[in-house]
Amino acid sequence: MSEPARPPLEIDYQGDRLAGVDEVGRGPLVGSVVAAAVILDPACSIDGLTDSKQLTARRREALSARVREQALAWTLAEASAEEVDGLNIYHATHLAMRRAIDALSPAAEYLLVDGNRLPGHHVPGQAVVKGDARHPAIAAASILAKVARDAAMLELDARHPDYGFARHKGYPTREHLSALERLGPLPEHRRSFGPVKRQLALF
Repeated sequence: MSEPARPPLEIDYQGDRLAGVDEVGRGPLVGSVVAAAVILDPACSIDGLTDSKQLTARRREALSARVREQALAWTLAEASAEEVDGLNIYHATHLAMRRAIDALSPAAEYLLVDGNRLPGHHVPGQAVVKGDARHPAIAAASILAKVARDAAMLELDARHPDYGFARHKGYPTREHLSALERLGPLPEHRRSFGPVKRQLALF
């Protein structure tokens, strides 16, 4: 059964420097949370922008390349596993978002942020639930963040192939939990997350 259609998104901004902001990596047990901010060019639409989770890896990578080439501005930022542990995942996510927004050049004049809370930035904006499926700038940010974080997981997989990061991308799948039990946590694991914390107590 499909979800009912959402009403059109009403945006209280008419200029050209609207930034979509999204993050990837709240749920994994390992690595950074990655945020992206994107100001699309109103004169250059990009077909196919939608929630990154609804796209194949190949399609995400193709769209990521187009966004990087055609957007007025785009940035990626992260909060490390250590910052996730020190701040908690909620605050670390907003830190990564603020870093991405701060790095935009030209600067954003208005923000559309995926989710139900703004990240505490001085630029005005609005939070948009399911925003990556409702506005192309948020979708573009979700795609950039997902492609960047997946690439980081492939690099981690190359260094530690026994954990299966290329397949599960750090999420707490059965394969990942089994590897944690056998091999113990890596320095990149988030020590404040329950499954990692429990294994640290055993090793």
